Amino acid sequence: MDHNLRVYNTLTKQKEPFKTVVPGKVGMYVCGPTVYKPSHIGHMVGPVIFDTVKRYLTYLGYQVTWVVNITDVDDKLIIRANELKTTVKALAEEMTLDYVGCLKRLNVTGIDHMPRATDHIDGMIEIMRGLIEKGHAYAAGGDVYFDVLKDDDYGKLCNRDPEQLEAGARIEVSEKKRNPGDFAMWKASKPGEPAWDSPWGKGRPGWHIECSAMSMKLLGKTLDIHGGGLDLQFPHHENEMAQSESFTGMPFANAWMHNGLLKMGAAKMAGSVGNVVNIADLLQRHQPETVRFLLLSTHYRSPIEYSEDRLNEVRRSLGGFYRFFERYGRITKSDFYTLESPKEHMTPTVELPVEFATSRGKFLEHMDDDFNTGGAVGTLFELLKSLNRYADSQSLEESNVAPADLKTFQLGAMCIKELSQILGVFLHSPNVVVTPGTLHLNLKTHEPTIINEPEPLIRELKKLIEDSGGTVLPENSSVDDWMQRLISLRAEARKAKNFALGDQIRKRLTELGVTLEDRAGGTSWRKD
Repeated sequence: MDHNLRVYNTLTKQKEPFKTVVPGKVGMYVCGPTVYKPSHIGHMVGPVIFDTVKRYLTYLGYQVTWVVNITDVDDKLIIRANELKTTVKALAEEMTLDYVGCLKRLNVTGIDHMPRATDHIDGMIEIMRGLIEKGHAYAAGGDVYFDVLKDDDYGKLCNRDPEQLEAGARIEVSEKKRNPGDFAMWKASKPGEPAWDSPWGKGRPGWHIECSAMSMKLLGKTLDIHGGGLDLQFPHHENEMAQSESFTGMPFANAWMHNGLLKMGAAKMAGSVGNVVNIADLLQRHQPETVRFLLLSTHYRSPIEYSEDRLNEVRRSLGGFYRFFERYGRITKSDFYTLESPKEHMTPTVELPVEFATSRGKFLEHMDDDFNTGGAVGTLFELLKSLNRYADSQSLEESNVAPADLKTFQLGAMCIKELSQILGVFLHSPNVVVTPGTLHLNLKTHEPTIINEPEPLIRELKKLIEDSGGTVLPENSSVDDWMQRLISLRAEARKAKNFALGDQIRKRLTELGVTLEDRAGGTSWRKD
């Protein structure tokens, strides 16, 4: 496949030309959450980044299969379920539901498989048996351990020897181990804990063996991309690679990609630090698109600075795009959000003016350079400025616009559409309020179903209309219907010189995050 994509490989510590096991196809595995608490913003970093990675690989013509696992049996789950006086299974299903709902709100749509660890116990046992036969693992008192000293290159992902790794990590202490750095692949069950039958007695899997079994089952012995947070590099990914390669005798992944972590000031955001921000709370204050843009605004390997000020800065900058989309509607008499992206890549030398083509080319160069979304976002803003300059210079909002100038403007807008879809943004208007509704999980397919509930904004708009003496709409009316009623009510008040009522409506809408823009052709609205 003819492209210039280079990817930084954590294993080799350098950027390498992207290659795949099967030409034209990509198998990508990204470690998912242990589902014992509601999802926080840190849980969304990897999924948003790798969703964008898949979007770009698909844009380049690859067929991508992306797997994100769910760890639904673990010490943390057992402890939390006991605290809540519920079962591990019930807690895991509830928190998986929460996680899936958060992904959908942030437009993470590319996950093809979301396997649960408890559905792959047989595969884990098969790997452990094989490792014991090869002398890389041993059973001890109902447990099974991987012998790190039997793996000659153990520690190669972190570039350290076993003794260094042991000194710098929290490793479970057990008298059953041959070496202090050996890690558990199977743990003998304790009373009241979930347990499965095995050749070594009843027990449950360790964390690392779960990902090896699920990834190889769904994607084969060698993955094209293995991704996850930088905090998983050791011990999780190091141990995954050691046991997988010892079992198969083949490389476990062509490329290891590790994303940077969220930071609040100088501290890492983490549950252990106690500074996590739940997604449900965050999306009460900010649009999902604002959050996604924040997570893509730096290179994925860099730390992401998180703060309310930074989110508000991103929100204000996105306002420039939303105003442009409204301008596009006034100029072309059509909706930007219904604009179809070109079926094939646009040809810059033929279809696009040099200024637009230059920004587009820079965007793709950034993405080819190890998926540099931060640089790509910057060039998208450059393209926006170019289009606004062109609209001003050609007076496109005036009458009698030359058809050739209009076509050029539309091609530039189509370019924004083409590139923004790679980032997974600007797919629907912010005025179309997307609500999480009530999510129900099909326990056989694990597919979520959304049952919509009344939108809180509609309730507020209805109350404002009633307080202003207006007539309310039928219950099945859309947000836009309610807003048009309020805009008409405000116009009537101003026409009757009831300026106090008009100002009251605008003020209350501002409090609700709704901006009104009065123009010669009427009043438009936007949800911030």
